[in-house]
Amino acid sequence: MAFAGRWEVESQEGYDEFCKGIGIPADVIEKGRDFKMITEVTQNGDDFTWTQVYPTLKVSNKFTIGKESDMETIGGKKFKATVNMEGGKMTVSFPNYFQTNEISGGKLIETCKAGSVVMKKVSKKI
Repeated sequence: MAFAGRWEVESQEGYDEFCKGIGIPADVIEKGRDFKMITEVTQNGDDFTWTQVYPTLKVSNKFTIGKESDMETIGGKKFKATVNMEGGKMTVSFPNYFQTNEISGGKLIETCKAGSVVMKKVSKKI
């Protein structure tokens, strides 16, 4: 249940380079650069609802660890993915990047990799 709660981004590294690398338009990158995104996570055993709240939209994905689920990107692209958990780290492959989520030092750490480009977001519980 470590992931459950509301989290607010307090720092991020590699945002611009990562967003450009996965094809996000420049105007969208600009709007999101300093936005303190909120992530809401509910957990019931291996069942999760992972919601990200942006200035103009809210994207929510429901999944069960180890089972293929229907997912959606912030750009509205729908895809199927399996979220796995190993050693307290949650991993999932999106259409053009790989993401790892973990709780470390009471913070939610989200690391996204697209090729050699890495973006890291650190969120505090609110």
